[in-house]
Amino acid sequence: MADDQRPDLPPRIGIDRPGSFSRSVFHERHPVLIANLLADFPYPPRIRERLEALLDETLHGAVPAVVPPGPNLPFWEAEIAARAGTPWSALPYLWAESYFYRRLLEAVEYFDAESPWCGIDLFAPQKHAQLAGEEIQADLDAYAELAEKDPDERRQALLYASLWGNQADLGFRTDNDIAGQSDVVVDDSDAIWDLVDGPGERPVIVVADNAGRELTADLALVDAILETTAVELHLKPHPYFVSDATGQDLLATLDALAANANKPVQALGQRLRDAVRDETLRVRTHGFYALPSTYRHLPPALAADYAAAKLVIVKGDLNYRRLVGDREWDPTAPFGEVVGYFPGEVAALRTAKSDLAVGVPRARLTVLDTASPDWRISGTHAMIQVLH
Repeated sequence: MADDQRPDLPPRIGIDRPGSFSRSVFHERHPVLIANLLADFPYPPRIRERLEALLDETLHGAVPAVVPPGPNLPFWEAEIAARAGTPWSALPYLWAESYFYRRLLEAVEYFDAESPWCGIDLFAPQKHAQLAGEEIQADLDAYAELAEKDPDERRQALLYASLWGNQADLGFRTDNDIAGQSDVVVDDSDAIWDLVDGPGERPVIVVADNAGRELTADLALVDAILETTAVELHLKPHPYFVSDATGQDLLATLDALAANANKPVQALGQRLRDAVRDETLRVRTHGFYALPSTYRHLPPALAADYAAAKLVIVKGDLNYRRLVGDREWDPTAPFGEVVGYFPGEVAALRTAKSDLAVGVPRARLTVLDTASPDWRISGTHAMIQVLH
């Protein structure tokens, strides 16, 4: 029996329930996203019309039978064949979001080799603005001050910076302000360092999420891990969700570190460049990272890489959804039971920005739901959860 059909798994989260966060993504956030694209780029009429038509289709229409162009065509051919004619409102949330971004790339001719818009990152203006912003400079100033800290205190600070870097998620910031008291709901950070410091020559894999401030914080954490063991940094193969980090974003971030006035920040950038050159830091990608598949359905080669790693650190809310399954879990369901299928040791660093959560102690859940009813989606609460 396929995992998706197992009766013990809760239902998938959909986008049809009024008042739900998943529905608001399509009815509130996506219109803002499209408006931002139309403002950021001087798109010709044909692209503007496609973008507006896509938005209308997602709100009122159904999945067409035409397969959008791009990589992983056999996958999408099978998926579209199974879902053609289905109203968007009846789609699973994770699938609908991924398909929306695939269609968005089609609309702006990202994969059209004969178009002048081919290969142009439609989210680049927002990413570049963040890299040049005052907030990231404040982050880097704080990083420079860590040089005087005790080594253990320093790397713990870098772990938390990587965790909370997701607050800078550009997709989240299109229509939300981060407010309120931040809080780590579950903190298994000691288990992360136990695995990183463990014996053996195996690498740590870091599956990145967002560009900008988060990728900068992730790279600082990677640098700290490199003091102990080799690292593989896994990036998206092309633009995906709004702020997802690609190879181009990595290079832009390294350039920003090199150009910074802080000497410790410049040194960080140089160490990372050297690590990429000698492959103690390997940069990789995989088509899987731009699909609506969950980690229950890993390609065999990627599953083997995960199994061979000391630890796999998956960053951000989207990776969390893919790890636990985008389903209506009881928040008290044990993390280890939910992700026990994973082929190796795995840690999730996630700022909560969607409805689901697992592994929350019942007493803690009661306090959270009473004091901060929107804690799952506000971006003010986070989780560090480890399976080992």
